[in-house]
This record gives sequence, structure tokens and C-alpha cells, in this order.
Amino acid sequence: MSETQASILLVEDDYLDAMSVERELRKIKVMVPLHKAKNGREALAMLRGEPGTPKLNPLPTVVLLDINMPRMNGIEFLQEIRRDPAFTNLNVFIMTTSNEDSDRHAAQDLRVSGYIVKPLSFDSFGEGGSGIDSFSLFLDLLKMKPQ
Repeated sequence: MSETQASILLVEDDYLDAMSVERELRKIKVMVPLHKAKNGREALAMLRGEPGTPKLNPLPTVVLLDINMPRMNGIEFLQEIRRDPAFTNLNVFIMTTSNEDSDRHAAQDLRVSGYIVKPLSFDSFGEGGSGIDSFSLFLDLLKMKPQ
């Protein structure tokens, strides 16, 4: 039985934020395929393999999802994938500039694996609280947790 390689789907509309995520992943030596979508609609097309869009197969191990995006925001994307049996168990980490309780509660109600406030820096995960738990889960999911 062969093991599937871990991968990440980054759903982020801001080019500089996407570059920042890539830089932070390299900094912590997470070297897995990184697929990118600019909004929730594009991410759904990639997951479903809609006409004109190659299907992500296998599904990504982790989805890093911005909340504030055009066309389909992160909460709308989460609602859509949680209704679809093919994607209901995807591991989604929210990353957003929003530290609003309403956004956090909406994300938690949709079973996110973690919530990261941008600017993204994995260095900040070592500062305690639930952030370190989210980061540990993130690495576990990618099967790259340092020993």
C-alpha cells in the first residue's frame, strides 16, 4: 500500500499574502506541493475538477483559507465543502486579517482545524495558547512534525 504525499491548497486572493505563506512554509522546511486558488469559487473548481480546471487528486491534506475574498469568501467556501460528502472532512485552517469574534465563531461552527490571524508567521505559534496546538496539528497532518 503506497502512502499519498501530503499537499496544501492555499486559497488566498492577495498575491503578497500568498508569497508570505510560501516563504513561511519554506522557513519551517515544509516542502510539499502547494496548490493555489484566488477565491473560494476557484478552489471548489479545483477540488471538483470542473470543466477547464484540473481536479486535485488526491485531495489536499490541508486547506489554508483566507476569509475575506471576492466572488466566494472563506465562510461561504467552508459552508459549501461541509455540505458536500466528498469534502466534509477536509482539514481547513483559516488565515485572515480578521480577528472578529463573529468570524472566529462562524469558522469554528464549520469545524475548522485552526485559526491564524495574519500576517502569517509560524514563529508566533511558539507563544502558547491554542496557536501552538493548531501548528502542531498542521504539521501532524502534513506528516512532517519534528521529532
